[in-house]
Amino acid sequence: MKKVFSFFAIIGILLASNCTRITENNDPVIGIWSHLSADGGTTQKQTLRQEWIFNDAYLGRYHTYQNKKLTIISDFKWVRKDSLYFISYPGLEKEEDVVLMTESEIGVILADNDGNVLAIRE
Repeated sequence: MKKVFSFFAIIGILLASNCTRITENNDPVIGIWSHLSADGGTTQKQTLRQEWIFNDAYLGRYHTYQNKKLTIISDFKWVRKDSLYFISYPGLEKEEDVVLMTESEIGVILADNDGNVLAIRE
């Protein structure tokens, strides 16, 4: 009787483990995106680099560097609705970004409705 019970227990475990597959996310936004800007005159040049790392679990990591020094590191959530991407930053006082992925002469970009570039794919 113990052999039959053990056999059914093993079959049950195998069936349960096969039913819990995570769907694969192959969204083209997955990867590293960045934006670099510079202000100031020729002597006091200030650089600001923003970086978004999108992963397949609809989450990501956001970094901001000022003059190559890490100043902000935070997680973000993203969702795709139709062709728009909504990026929210819980815990930061930063507005949600709504962007569209397009191709331009500088490469694949994330841009808002006005055409302002949020980030370029690395």
